[in-house]
Formats: sequence, structure tokens, C-alpha cells
Amino acid sequence: METAKVRSGERTLVQDKTEILIAIGAATGTNCIPCFEHIYEKAINAGVTLEEIKRASDIAAQVKKGAHIALTNVINELTEVEEHHDLPCGETANKSCCG
Repeated sequence: METAKVRSGERTLVQDKTEILIAIGAATGTNCIPCFEHIYEKAINAGVTLEEIKRASDIAAQVKKGAHIALTNVINELTEVEEHHDLPCGETANKSCCG
């Protein structure tokens, strides 16, 4: 397996795959279908597996879901609605999806 070491400005396969997986997550998190489709093609051409693409997308979706739940909890608190939803990460903080 190649390492993330860069020699004289050359990028490695691991770096390229990591950046592509980050971009997959960002496209998922922002609901940008054209971005996802564009990055998907780059991912396949770079040797990223379908499982890796799905995992990156699933992680982004969980983060996005947590952020939405946290916002809903704050809105409920401010509007005096006594309804609280647990975050997917297991935390119970109202103002952050990350605790």
C-alpha cells in the first residue's frame, strides 16, 4: 500500500483517494447532485471502491442528520416546544451535533 508521503511535488494514490472521499462527503452533505456525479466518476477512475464511496456518503449523511436534529432542538427550545430529539452520535447537547 502506498503511503501519503509526497516527494518533489508528486501526489500519491492514497492522497488522491482521500481527497476524493472528502469531496464525496462534501457533495453529499450539501445535496449537490451534479457535484456528486462529477466526483463519482473521478472516484471510479482513481480506483475508489463502491463500498468506500458509499461509506463516505453515509458518514456525511449522519453528520448532516445530526446537525439538522441539533438545529431542531434549538428551535424547539426557543419556541418553548418541549420536544427533544437524540442526536445520532449519542450525544444529548442541544447546540452541537458533535457534543
